[in-house]
Amino acid sequence: MKENIELKNIDQFAKDFNSNDKNIVAMNAATKVGINEAAVNNELAKTLTHHFSVDIDAGEITNQKQSGRCWMFAATNVFRIEVMKNLNLKNFELSQSYPLFYDKLEKSNFFLENVISTFDEETSSRLFSYLLQAPVNDGGQWDMFVSLTQKYGVVPKQVMPETANSSNTRALDRYLTLKLRQFACDLRKMHQKGASLVEIRKNKEKMLNTIYRILVISLGVPPKKFTFETRDKYNNFIRIKDITPLEFYKKYVKLDLNDFISVINAPTKDKPFHRSFTVKFLGNVVGGRQVKYLNLPIDDLKRLAIAQLKDGQAVWFGSDVGQFSNRELGFLALNSYNVDELFSTDFPMNKAERLDYGESLMTHAMVLTGVNLEDDKPNRWKVENSWGDATGNKGFYVMSDQWFSEYTYQIIVNKKYLSKKELSEYDKKPIELEPWDPMGSLAL
Repeated sequence: MKENIELKNIDQFAKDFNSNDKNIVAMNAATKVGINEAAVNNELAKTLTHHFSVDIDAGEITNQKQSGRCWMFAATNVFRIEVMKNLNLKNFELSQSYPLFYDKLEKSNFFLENVISTFDEETSSRLFSYLLQAPVNDGGQWDMFVSLTQKYGVVPKQVMPETANSSNTRALDRYLTLKLRQFACDLRKMHQKGASLVEIRKNKEKMLNTIYRILVISLGVPPKKFTFETRDKYNNFIRIKDITPLEFYKKYVKLDLNDFISVINAPTKDKPFHRSFTVKFLGNVVGGRQVKYLNLPIDDLKRLAIAQLKDGQAVWFGSDVGQFSNRELGFLALNSYNVDELFSTDFPMNKAERLDYGESLMTHAMVLTGVNLEDDKPNRWKVENSWGDATGNKGFYVMSDQWFSEYTYQIIVNKKYLSKKELSEYDKKPIELEPWDPMGSLAL
């Protein structure tokens, strides 16, 4: 074939297509009902059942609605299980609007500080262009939620409930981004005119005052102290008076977040296993916890997750949820759709190749609340999502073990489950990845 497509090439393509009746059948099905519906694997329900040998009661499903707060929902869903245990509650939900407020405020400051630190970059540079892409979007990672929690604590949902703008963040993100890009322009102009760093940061304070005002108008005022009233599963009345968000966290969640670390599986040549990594310019709270990972083989991630689940502790995890997932049935499985048979071709890229060639990265955070073990080996995992109860089994999904291997990138586990060797590997100075590295992606 020449460098360009000739009409004779198209004629041959058409001849080849029409030579196989299977292609005609596939075309008729796909054009009538859509690709996924034509290729759906109806046999999957026989093996991906909603029964697990290890199963944690996680409460009722939550719903992030039209927002990119999955990482917050996943973290608060892990936390709320501890509150339910400590207060004997049948169900409970923490506010996701509360951390959203402070995440937007902190990300605004984080962005403006990044602008200040890159004054000498051209506006057209790859780095500065990257920083301008999404100064304050909804996404995040576990270590970023830790920074928020350690500084601001948590509150019950009834104390700071959802608003129209927390459930649908598009307009809020749009106007915050517009303002922050304007502020970036203003700060760089001040620098170019010779303003001192003291003058620049004084102006930054005024800018953050404006951001705060926008957030309060959109989300309401976050509480400094509150009273929480409810009934436990035995119908006993509970009143917790005049408590701060940090006090509530320490008294009723009780998890020491310094004990929990991020373990990833990135099997690419540039990321050797048994090494720790961080990502430049990734975070939300200036001076907060560094985003840091230990890269391990996938079987080690499974071993660590199973150990934590067996102890009754849910596992926050990040994956590429859009890959071969049946949202209606709640299946995450490589054979959710038989598209290879539909198109008479295969899709053979491995995990490393998908990362290297931009085909896959972490897009969504959820919670592992169970696993099915057969001869001590996992064959399916129970997943608590945050998309409401209309899909899957009342919002809970089933993930095949093969899907875990190919599309799960990150888990959060207590350090006590790691070996001494793994802990020493995590504690070493991390290798710095570029801001646009796929392992720096934010869960939405």
